[in-house]
Amino acid sequence: MTAPSRSRDAVLGAIAGIVGGLFFASALQAKGMMSDTAGLIGLTLIHSGLGVHLAVSALAGAGYGALFRYQSGAYAAAISTGVIYGLIWWILGPLTLSPILMGQGPSWSLAEAGASFLNLTGHILFGGITGLSFHILVAAYERWFPKSLVGTAAPLPHRTRVVILGGGFGGVSTAQRLEKLTAQDENFDVALVSQSNYLLFTPMLAEVASSALQAQHISTPVRAACPYTRFIRAAVEEINTEAKTIRLRPGADLPPETLEYDHLVLSLGSVPFYHGLKGMEAHSFSLKTLEDATTLRNHVLATLERADVEPDAVEKARQLAFVVVGGGFAGTEVIAELFDLVHGVLHYYPRITPQDLRFVLVHSRDRILPELSEQLADYSLRKLRGRGIEFLLESRVTEATSVAVMLDQDRQIPTRTIVWTAGNRPNPLLQTIPCKRDPRGAAIANRTLRVLGLDHVWAIGDCANVPDPQGHSYPPTAQHALRAGKIVADNIVATVEARELKEFRYRSVGLLVALGHRTGAAEIMGRRFSGLLAWLLWRGIYLSKLPGLEKKVRVSLGLGPGLVLPARHRPDG
Repeated sequence: MTAPSRSRDAVLGAIAGIVGGLFFASALQAKGMMSDTAGLIGLTLIHSGLGVHLAVSALAGAGYGALFRYQSGAYAAAISTGVIYGLIWWILGPLTLSPILMGQGPSWSLAEAGASFLNLTGHILFGGITGLSFHILVAAYERWFPKSLVGTAAPLPHRTRVVILGGGFGGVSTAQRLEKLTAQDENFDVALVSQSNYLLFTPMLAEVASSALQAQHISTPVRAACPYTRFIRAAVEEINTEAKTIRLRPGADLPPETLEYDHLVLSLGSVPFYHGLKGMEAHSFSLKTLEDATTLRNHVLATLERADVEPDAVEKARQLAFVVVGGGFAGTEVIAELFDLVHGVLHYYPRITPQDLRFVLVHSRDRILPELSEQLADYSLRKLRGRGIEFLLESRVTEATSVAVMLDQDRQIPTRTIVWTAGNRPNPLLQTIPCKRDPRGAAIANRTLRVLGLDHVWAIGDCANVPDPQGHSYPPTAQHALRAGKIVADNIVATVEARELKEFRYRSVGLLVALGHRTGAAEIMGRRFSGLLAWLLWRGIYLSKLPGLEKKVRVSLGLGPGLVLPARHRPDG
């Protein structure tokens, strides 16, 4: 693949910055502020001020070009990103650097910021015009120099064809690493195949279900996350490892297509596994996709609507009972977020009181969150029990119906809402591949992440069983998948270049769980945290994993009010 260089984008960004700077300069000149710009470096002439201003504008524009990737046709996104970039420069410039250069302290008070409102307007204008100009310049450059374009054209016959199956953490991480390693190498063609055209930050799905986060906060278009990778939205029907072909179906009403590969990366993820429990799949909600999260949220809100007018006390109690099966990270976070969601909208339903509500988590072990230390697990249990959430530990679900969940010892919980988080299994497509699999069905790979017995097939993430140095298997977590994706990319390139392969070695940085109410529990590098600090760490790490600076800035601004404003939800979600 061939990707445009950062230097090209920085140069075009500098030109765009000058264009934006000229518009900003006209506003400064109209208010007689250009001489102030010159005074920052000890000059007095207005023309000197204009020169300083345009030089800074070019520098800022170059930074924009180097940091933000061009997306074809995304004019609105370019302008909005530029506006955010201009806002950042307003904070760095007039409020921070300028006062320091003039021998004063940073102007961070509300009154000082208000006095700089004209400058704020100018910086927003500068950022928006710079973003738009950069977009226009890159589009024109790629029209004039088409060799720099990377489209979705079919690969040339002589290229090394790498196909990545799955657009989750592992698949996208592999594609991004290959983009860096092969940016100027036309001998590689990399394709990523996924049924979903967005990368989903699955650890935050519970917060989407509770409306604490919006869908756009945890999803990024795959094409934006890895823009120089050939993306194919399709379902995988068959993998033929002997012929090195994959049969795809782009749509239900479209004929199948065949995709050839030289190297195949399996990052197919997992699907819910119900352990053969009668009625569970039909009568429970899972939480694997954005659609799952919104479906659950809409169901909960619709249930509250019905309960608010339900005349039968028994049926009303059934509607207001919410049951989560599974006490790991997902189950604990879901029950906490459901609690927050329902209590956040309860004031809209005058005929429902907090005493009418029942939240129950059923777990087969003697404590929740077995991945965490016993101390933090107990802290989490106490916090959630203190809010009124029930925990049925060492209890097993035996059956689910539309009106109840059945437990061992002839117990049952009348409910209309059951959320299943008690089991996943690797994608069943792996069963069609002639490779060694563990009891869960995951493909067994060696420490270089190559599938045993298949030299040109690699496996990462939930669908892989990779041995760690102690002889156990690495857990199927997002942080391991991200790191494994980079190692797979390195090893594919090393294989093509006949170099030694790397072994996957990774020690988990830490574990975090959100407990609602802006509280959490965390273990990071052997240190334990709880409460608001753990919740902030959770959010900070979440932001750091989002692809691209633009997404990080957008989501940071979107989440900021949530730190200081009370959590309130609307019944429409």
